[in-house]
Amino acid sequence: MNGTFENNTFSLNNSICVLISVYNSGALIHNVIASLLAKKANVLVVNDGSTDNTDYFIKEFLSEIHYISYPKNKGKGYALQQGFVEAIRLGYRFVITMDADGQHKAEDLIYFAKQFSSTPNAILLGVRNFNQKNMSSSSRFANKFSNFWFMLQTALKISDTQTGYRMYPLQQIKNIHLLTQGYATELELLVKARWRNISIAEVPINVYYPPRNERVSHFRPGKDFLKISLLNTYLCVLAIIYGYPSLLLRKIKKTIQKA
Repeated sequence: MNGTFENNTFSLNNSICVLISVYNSGALIHNVIASLLAKKANVLVVNDGSTDNTDYFIKEFLSEIHYISYPKNKGKGYALQQGFVEAIRLGYRFVITMDADGQHKAEDLIYFAKQFSSTPNAILLGVRNFNQKNMSSSSRFANKFSNFWFMLQTALKISDTQTGYRMYPLQQIKNIHLLTQGYATELELLVKARWRNISIAEVPINVYYPPRNERVSHFRPGKDFLKISLLNTYLCVLAIIYGYPSLLLRKIKKTIQKA
């Protein structure tokens, strides 16, 4: 099964959908959905308890997308997990996650399609250019901080553990037990996937960062950073008693099977 990008459209034989978790993104989500539908992508939107006019801007697309919604905001991680379950129920084998604020571009689906053809069961991470205009110094620091802990917990060095533009193989990740429900979920999922020896590959993406006064962010620097720090502490302990032993056992098993 190969990913293709032809005639300005994106296709993976209906085995994949683009999953968007949205919370109070208003008019921004409209353009994101419209750009994906223009590429002929299958779209699944999870409305994570929005209290603004998000529903109004999604309404016109209801006949063309998959849509689930619930009244109370429960966090990005919870929304993604609900999206994974729904995607599997609908028969999809893969999801590409995108942010709802317009930072990720539908045009970059081509990079995932190209990489997918050689690593179909890997998690694909859309790697940002950290020297681009309007990227904040705090974003650069947060990514370096996260990359360091990820390498410590998994012995794998990657460039962008904070990216939200990703491709997940659903059958490989569906049984991973996750504790978190907020922003930290994406990091937890990545670490635990690595412990299961799920391959991780990187693809370049372009990200639009609007001027600071136009940005929409629901990240709470104090509270969410604390949660991520607590998660890293938990993962470091778990890496010693489970993560590294699991990787070693899988490596030994693979060596024996080759013998």
